[in-house]
Amino acid sequence: MSNQPLVSIRDLKIGATTDAGRRVEIIRGVSFDIQPGEIVALIGESGSGKTTIALSLMGHTRTGCGIDAGTIRIDQHDVTAMSEAKRARIRGTEVSYVPQSAAAAFNPSQRIIDQVIEVTAIHKLLDRDAAEKKAVELFRALALPNPDTIGARYPHQVSGGQLQRLSAAMALIGDPKLVIFDEPTTALDVTTQIEVLRAFRSVMEKGGMAGVYVSHDLAVVAQIADRIIVLKSGEIQEEGTAQQILDAPTHPYTRELLAAFEPVPHVPLDVPQDASRQPILEVRNLSAGYGPVRNGEPAAKILKDINFRLQPGKNLGVIGESGSGKSTLARAISGILPPYQGEVVVNGVVQEPSLAQRSKEQLRHAQIVFQLPDTALNPAQPIGAILARPLRFYHNMRGAACEARVIELLDMVQLPAALRHRLPGELSGGQKQRVNLARALAADPKLILCDEITSALDTVVGAAIIELLKELQRELELSYMFISHDLSTVEAICDDVLVMYKGEVVEALPAARMSEDARHPYSRLLVSSVPKLDTGWLAGLEQDPELIARFANR
Repeated sequence: MSNQPLVSIRDLKIGATTDAGRRVEIIRGVSFDIQPGEIVALIGESGSGKTTIALSLMGHTRTGCGIDAGTIRIDQHDVTAMSEAKRARIRGTEVSYVPQSAAAAFNPSQRIIDQVIEVTAIHKLLDRDAAEKKAVELFRALALPNPDTIGARYPHQVSGGQLQRLSAAMALIGDPKLVIFDEPTTALDVTTQIEVLRAFRSVMEKGGMAGVYVSHDLAVVAQIADRIIVLKSGEIQEEGTAQQILDAPTHPYTRELLAAFEPVPHVPLDVPQDASRQPILEVRNLSAGYGPVRNGEPAAKILKDINFRLQPGKNLGVIGESGSGKSTLARAISGILPPYQGEVVVNGVVQEPSLAQRSKEQLRHAQIVFQLPDTALNPAQPIGAILARPLRFYHNMRGAACEARVIELLDMVQLPAALRHRLPGELSGGQKQRVNLARALAADPKLILCDEITSALDTVVGAAIIELLKELQRELELSYMFISHDLSTVEAICDDVLVMYKGEVVEALPAARMSEDARHPYSRLLVSSVPKLDTGWLAGLEQDPELIARFANR
């Protein structure tokens, strides 16, 4: 590596103005360098400043924020001193960005190729033919299927993993010296994540590009980063090579992050199990889908003849890649998506197919907690009003009794009573997910369907939510159906696991024995794809080529 850094950040301070007009510092004197060809990871929990620092490398700051002090130099150009016009000229050529949500980065009405090569036209780098040829070369380097023709498709015609790699091609086509990856694999299932990580690392190495990789997942970071910078509350806590951080962390917060990656093993609830006792949930021959119904069947059939039982006090994990039918199963059980075939039985009562047909008592017993609290919570309503609504609906609570119960619910999910006066936008991601859970608990349910409820949370906050769920289960004798693509999360809270693939249950087995007992080829591929806290894991990963080819629909 050159002695001259490609990126040099010195005493960077970024502030934000509160609604009361007070200026608060969110990045507090951060300094670090990035050498040419080096990939540096920024890790830390939500609110640590990872993305804020990464965006500042492009001259961007979040709404209401601004760079108050310090310098950012990229290839000897001072980004903080540039005019906005000059910053626009380096975006896509000197520095580029790969977002967390590839779907949000693409215009659904334009062909992929037109969007990927757009930067070459904006900066007059290549003519149309040369740009298309270079795009196809990138598609091939990123291991995309049908690289010569995939660009002719629209974004909705490719999978999530493919779209994530296409967003990388869009960032790389201008030959930038620095690429910023902002949590680009967080929403991907483990098998797709491996493909994307391999593709990213290969292209970066061949192009000699430097990178900033923003993540909260240490196992993922360990596979791609040369150096790791640990952030908390806008300050650097520790930095070192990836191997040093994993093997010998010196800061207590780094050790906390590493500990959160190793979940506390699940201890089953001590509930007497009687073979004659009715299940809390039974699904019989369930099939569901989307689109116009003809001859009693929907145009798109997603779930195919699903059968399983969940006993009281037990937890069932449902795992599988994106599109396998996991969330559709939760929607069919809850009645949000009426199945066209089969039955759902909760606490011994056959449920009406549609949510609108179910009685209050049927609705009360089975609650669902959604993946994204930002979309599940009304942003215009204070937390107290959000929690009071199910109390009025299910229990006819009013006045002081309702207010007291709201405070109890907040206490149950370990939130202070004062939060009931705040709006959702004033809470952190972990706090909002706790409110989401408290709203489900307001109904006094027997069963809670958890749909990827920790996937958007950082490791520490996600681990805290899992421990909270365990504590609530012990206190209230709840049962959970836990949908996830994260095997370690499922192992931490579930007794049994259903493995889904293309709308079918391909295997059912004990969660604690999944790594040892998995027999179906897809289950084995899932198990082998879970990243390890080892910098050499991805390079040394030997997966069965026939398995990968068999399930390479991503």
